[in-house]
Amino acid sequence: MKVTVDQDRCVASGQCVVAAMEVFDQRDEDGVVVLLDPEPRAERAEDVRHAAAVCPALAIAIED
Repeated sequence: MKVTVDQDRCVASGQCVVAAMEVFDQRDEDGVVVLLDPEPRAERAEDVRHAAAVCPALAIAIED
């Protein structure tokens, strides 16, 4: 699994961090998503997919 984020689309809702805090974080200054792990382990796949699904800006892309 490969994960990418589009920081320009991010609306800083933080849903990705709630869903997968090991993979996503937010910048302190504006809350925009920060990708911590672009190739998460298989056991995190469900959480990462959930994070992408709940992102209101659709700023998370997943490639299998």
